[in-house]
Amino acid sequence: MKIPKLQIGNITADIPIVQGGMGVRVSLSSLASAVAEEGGIGTISSIGLGDLEVSKNEYERVSREALEREIRKAKSMTNGHIAVNFMGVLSNADDLIMAAVREGIKIIVYGAGLPIKLPSLVEDSSVNLLPIVSSARVAELILRVWDKRYEKTADAIILEGPLAGGHLGFSEEQLYQPEKYSLENLLPEVLETVKAYEDKYGKKIPVIAAGGIFNGKDIARMLSLGASGVQMATRFVCTEECDVSQEFKQAYLDVKEEDIAIIKSPVGMPGRAIQNKFLKDLEIKGKLKIKCPYRCLSVCKVSEARYCIALALVNSYFGDVDHGLIFCGKNAYRCDKIVTVKELISGLLAELEAA
Repeated sequence: MKIPKLQIGNITADIPIVQGGMGVRVSLSSLASAVAEEGGIGTISSIGLGDLEVSKNEYERVSREALEREIRKAKSMTNGHIAVNFMGVLSNADDLIMAAVREGIKIIVYGAGLPIKLPSLVEDSSVNLLPIVSSARVAELILRVWDKRYEKTADAIILEGPLAGGHLGFSEEQLYQPEKYSLENLLPEVLETVKAYEDKYGKKIPVIAAGGIFNGKDIARMLSLGASGVQMATRFVCTEECDVSQEFKQAYLDVKEEDIAIIKSPVGMPGRAIQNKFLKDLEIKGKLKIKCPYRCLSVCKVSEARYCIALALVNSYFGDVDHGLIFCGKNAYRCDKIVTVKELISGLLAELEAA
């Protein structure tokens, strides 16, 4: 088969693969640029880039400057397509989005919150806006509000199913019914939802399937169901270009299927992570002492939180996995070696063609 390209607004990626944004500091310029060089869309996560030791007054400036550095570094390493991922629950999300646009980013991905006012932050029509949704209902809400308030629609929709890693847009009850909320069930509903807005605005709104996509066969299945592309994150952790510590990557290589768990995050959403020493110790201690000089998450209730998620994720990034949180997708246990991004994508495309 001929590998289909992925068209998002004014951007054409040579292959239908988007590398998912992974915070904190998991998907930075090195990984994103390597994916872009192979013809996919590489994604920098804007989450947790700033120094954790700064004061509240300095936090926004430091995190904004860190994001600007990563964008500039990525653009110096590739002429391919770079996206930046944002979480709506970040206290300074709006400031970071505007900074990314000023730096010339043309793809804004927005999850962990409803991007109701996103079009008002991004006036440049050449910038593509991609909300992450977990259902047709959420997609309809976003598209309806954007249409009514801004006379604008999404440039693409990322549909993230219940097998994804990190924070998830499902209740715990729904996560234990993966077949009912599978991408195979959700995708046709979202495709039907976007059709009315495609007709109204006279343009294609590609739907990108995410969550549990592991190999080329999975990609082929999603494309056959009507997706225009896929987003993958977990597979890219076990690449040489991923910036996390070797200890972080080794945790992926060592994890067993039964050690991948659903956890409660201070963000207020369920998440999927590796049940490591940090989480097991937390079950015994119940709660860690938290020192919070600023509010990086607008929804974090410091007095009720069991741990500081920013610190836990940074610890893992640096290699202190015994005191750190490690997010992963449902299929992380299937990762068995460290490869280059080039090798990974070549293998995925070969599997896609075979399927």
